[in-house]
Amino acid sequence: MFFDDRLATVLRQRATGEASLRTQYRQLLDLLGRDRVHSAGGDQSLLAAAWLRLEALAEAIPAPTRARMIREPGWRFRNPDLALNLADHEPEVAAAALSRAELASEDWTALIPHLPVRARGFLRLRRDLPVDVEALLGRLGVHDRGLPAPAETPPETPAAAVSQEPAPLPAAIRLRPAPPGLRAVPEPERQPGPQPADPPRTREDTGRTEISALVERIAQFRRTRSETQAELEQSPRLPLGELPERRVRGLSSFGFAADTTGRIAWATGEAAPMVTGARLFAGNAQDDAIARAFLRRLPITRGSLELEGAPAIAGEWIVDAEPRFSAEGHFAGYFGRLRRLPDPETTAADSPEAREADRIRQLLHELRTPVTAVQGYAEVIQQQLFGPAPHEYRALAAAIAADAARILAGFEELDRLARLETGTIAIEPGETDLAALLRASADQLAPVLGPQEAGFVLNLTPESCLLVGIERDDAEALVWRLFASLAAAAAPGEQIAISADPLIAQSGAMVRVRCQLPARLADEENLFAATTRPPGSSAISPGLFGTGFALRLARAEAQAAGGGLRRDGDALLLTLPLLGRNINLPGVAGA
Repeated sequence: MFFDDRLATVLRQRATGEASLRTQYRQLLDLLGRDRVHSAGGDQSLLAAAWLRLEALAEAIPAPTRARMIREPGWRFRNPDLALNLADHEPEVAAAALSRAELASEDWTALIPHLPVRARGFLRLRRDLPVDVEALLGRLGVHDRGLPAPAETPPETPAAAVSQEPAPLPAAIRLRPAPPGLRAVPEPERQPGPQPADPPRTREDTGRTEISALVERIAQFRRTRSETQAELEQSPRLPLGELPERRVRGLSSFGFAADTTGRIAWATGEAAPMVTGARLFAGNAQDDAIARAFLRRLPITRGSLELEGAPAIAGEWIVDAEPRFSAEGHFAGYFGRLRRLPDPETTAADSPEAREADRIRQLLHELRTPVTAVQGYAEVIQQQLFGPAPHEYRALAAAIAADAARILAGFEELDRLARLETGTIAIEPGETDLAALLRASADQLAPVLGPQEAGFVLNLTPESCLLVGIERDDAEALVWRLFASLAAAAAPGEQIAISADPLIAQSGAMVRVRCQLPARLADEENLFAATTRPPGSSAISPGLFGTGFALRLARAEAQAAGGGLRRDGDALLLTLPLLGRNINLPGVAGA
């Protein structure tokens, strides 16, 4: 029941941006990857919705990103259902999942016969499998623990948008019967085409639940509705200009195996038909580093190779490979990986700031797990899910749950600041009336500041409109951080003057919001320092880490939106880009 409560919490989360999609996907991996989560007596419809949401997120998140999330250090999963589900995904995702799975011997024995042939080959890198599992692989033909990839499927269709409801989310997905000891997991739909008619079967015959039947009926409806469009997309076309050509997707890396002559004999994924038969070096050229390593049977490290052919593989590549030898000790070629040269536009991701931000995000991920667990147990006690609890315990549990929620919110702010300052994320573009937002924020804080005769004085006419190019939620968060920081430091009887004026800057039309600093903040040498905090008696909190951090996050948000936040004497100046359609402006000043 505790697991179902956490799963429902994750499914209720609103995932719109790229970061929130990845966060929800990682949370579902954690929850669905637990050992035998389905035997806990949880809500079956909730579990089915979780599998559906996982598939929907997989459609929206690129395969390399999902593979990196699965390969994160320290993460393992023990649920064979999740292993079977991920094995049907892209090669890099399946390889990452099968390298991270920690299953019992009986689970491996039940799982491997139901894995795709390609996925069985990924187990070649495992050196910790039980002896009976290795024997099973041998009986199934995985003698060298590596099999060629099967024929390629048609190009992927664009990912479907992820719905916000825990109801049917992805493209058509059905539940397939699981092997003994395994539970049914979602499987992508089969290719359109005539299917043999099955005789009606009852639940007693199949062991399937009403949830399974409902999901399959939805899948059948979507298959029927999209059959015509799928056939059109897969049909060959003449270049008559009636439809735009499909975009060619370049490859970033792929595995390969070369024979004793240096010719590529096998490659992973869609690279196979384009690179099979290509040479790693030309003849026996002694000036070629790859050729010299090949002749000496030495490992190839960061070798340079230029491939010609299809646009997806043409260009410069880096080669890393190891020599292979047969059981008798004879040289059998090389096995390795080809990857593209680093893109100059992505070198910023390797900067010290980006690496530090990545370490912060990893640390926050490790901290979220125990805090979330504490919050969950506190909610169990407070809601008396396992039985009656004394009122004193329930009150204490409610306070603990509230504190945990504040800590998690603080973690989100830390993560957001790290991403904004390194350029990992950007402010969502949109359209927001900043003047109306300033008035609404001041009215929201008025009941708290009123009893001490403090408040905000806005020099804005009721009909003024200042349209800024920021999405509404981001603009509200930015203005709230600014106003809460000022209100928390306001002394009794202190009035904070706020004005907003358009101006022309070098970057274009901007709006400048001037906020008078309360006396307590005006005395601070550095408003954006972590030591800047509001008085302890304030009923308004700008955030878990105080005023300095809140203002620094607001500055990062403003800069990401194309503006800025800086101190000008006894005032804070917030600038944001204006949209072209602004009405009732008193006048435009120069920068």
